[in-house]
Amino acid sequence: MDDGSEITNTSGDDDSADRKHLRADARRNIDDLLAAAMAVFSKSGVDAPVREIAKEAGVGVGTLYRHFPQRSDLIKEVFRREIDACADAAATLSQDNAPFEALAKWMNRYVAFIAAKRGLGAALHSGDPAYEALPAYFEKKLRPALQGLLDRAVEAGEIRDGLRPNELLRAVASLSNPAPDVGTDFTDNMMRLMLDGMRRGAGDK
Repeated sequence: MDDGSEITNTSGDDDSADRKHLRADARRNIDDLLAAAMAVFSKSGVDAPVREIAKEAGVGVGTLYRHFPQRSDLIKEVFRREIDACADAAATLSQDNAPFEALAKWMNRYVAFIAAKRGLGAALHSGDPAYEALPAYFEKKLRPALQGLLDRAVEAGEIRDGLRPNELLRAVASLSNPAPDVGTDFTDNMMRLMLDGMRRGAGDK
């Protein structure tokens, strides 16, 4: 509890340390809330009670509302976080893997992203203007990430040239949303076929 002692401090050092501590705590709270919201949305949909999200994050409901006053604020930030994580994975995979292997792993990472965002679908396709900017953000982040992987694999002669990132992103999204009576094996098999097809004609000039 504040006893007023900070008011007499003229150096400003303690205040600066306190501000940094508060910022770090706030950042942790936001990270925990976003991770909790993604887990809850995936399980219960975007209309899940905010108390459930706050409990999952280990914070109070007031903390949730302080950072995300509207439900749409939380949904948008969850979606952006998932997009960023998927896009950032491209650079990491490129550093640690051969070109085609990095591409294949990223494509499978993208499948996981599509599956994870199903819980957000009801909101994202609701026509709510709060989400209008998300499709552009999606393309801005993921298209360059995939293009870089494709270029690297083409240069290494591991896939054929001329593949377009936008078309691949849409194709994978379609494969990741099969009919209700089709299991995940379908998506896995189709992804293997797609990746095999990308290698056909590799190195041709």
